[in-house]
Amino acid sequence: MDDDEYAKLFRRMNPPRVVIDNNASDDATVIQVDSVNKQGTLLEVVQVLTDMNLVIKKAYISSDGGWFMDVFKVIHQDGNKITDPQLLHFIQMRIERNAGWFIPPLTRSSVGVMPSDEYTTIELAGTDRPGLLSEVSAVLTDLHCNVVNAEIWTHNTRAAAVIHVTDNTTNSAITDPCRLSNIKHLLCNVVGSRDAKTVFSGSDTHRERRLHQIMFDDRDYEGVNKRPSVTSEGSKKPSVVTLTNIDKDYTVVTMRSKDRPKLVFDVVCTLTDMQYVVFHGMVSTEPPEAYQEFYIRHVDGLPINSEAEQERVIQCLEAAIERRTSEGLELELKSEDRVGLLSDITRTFRENSLTIVRAEISTREGKAKDTFYVTDVTGNAVESKIVDSIRKEIGVTKLKVKKQNEESSVRSASQETTIGYLFSNIFNKYKPLH
Repeated sequence: MDDDEYAKLFRRMNPPRVVIDNNASDDATVIQVDSVNKQGTLLEVVQVLTDMNLVIKKAYISSDGGWFMDVFKVIHQDGNKITDPQLLHFIQMRIERNAGWFIPPLTRSSVGVMPSDEYTTIELAGTDRPGLLSEVSAVLTDLHCNVVNAEIWTHNTRAAAVIHVTDNTTNSAITDPCRLSNIKHLLCNVVGSRDAKTVFSGSDTHRERRLHQIMFDDRDYEGVNKRPSVTSEGSKKPSVVTLTNIDKDYTVVTMRSKDRPKLVFDVVCTLTDMQYVVFHGMVSTEPPEAYQEFYIRHVDGLPINSEAEQERVIQCLEAAIERRTSEGLELELKSEDRVGLLSDITRTFRENSLTIVRAEISTREGKAKDTFYVTDVTGNAVESKIVDSIRKEIGVTKLKVKKQNEESSVRSASQETTIGYLFSNIFNKYKPLH
């Protein structure tokens, strides 16, 4: 959907405008964004807020015609307003810059290895099983690769990872084609040759968005809405409902789920990558439940017009919500970084019969900060005596228990919204800037 020259000129003449107001709400900072509407603009704005670790408490979205207007109520992760003038200015500049760029069509590249100047990016996808991350880490260590950053997700028997590695001798990217080919070959043997593809990846997409794309391509969404609404452990699955509004030619998608960080990003990311445009919407993420409602059309201008498409949208949105759900015990490792550290830690978990369901790996200035979400091999809670044993082995000051994630009882939601009610209040308070 390439732009014509008039559309490009119109966007250049109408750059995004961001107004930040700390007086409009007692408990949140209000950010209003006005810009020319373009597919992907909403995701770019949400991505900026998410990357800056801001929590979206509420959002009101409208993009009818050629103009886009969003109002976000956000807070710090500590629950407070944003009061630092420099940070507020930085948020404004980031949103105005990101929302103003044309977003090129996505290249859904296959899983593989991509070199850059600073590090080499490895993307993996395959069948999840206990000890998988440990085996991947051991192979990278044997190949003299140092893991700089990584994120690993598991969902519906599938696993995906985006891993940044450097050569442990030069601390730079690995560029030798023969060595890259050998890394891919050995990793595919670990993941399973039938599950991992071995072509180069040319994508420079945001890492978490890329994880969504990898799992989507791996069809991790299949069968998710056929599972029981409440699992044997008492976890309640997200509720996704679609309804086509014949009069307005929209499809209304409503989602109710347990609230968690980055939830709005995950949903908007999935809708965008599935080529749907959000015209109106509202978000309310007051714990313990999050409610999201979006009025969407496909990029071809049509609402969802078949049961098969409706079923697919429901499956994919449920999967998007579940992929980052923090199940199990959260363990945080803080330590001096060294080659093979991740391999040693994950081997210890494996030897104690723990399964890693999600992980975030990062290193900075010689320090490692890793977060692991773990269960036992059956998916149940980890016994305290096993945790104590692991902490003694690794170091009680290095490995700390953050929290045991328990599914909160989700309150019954009675605040059904209509599009008239949704926008009457917000637009009375916030007038468009154009």
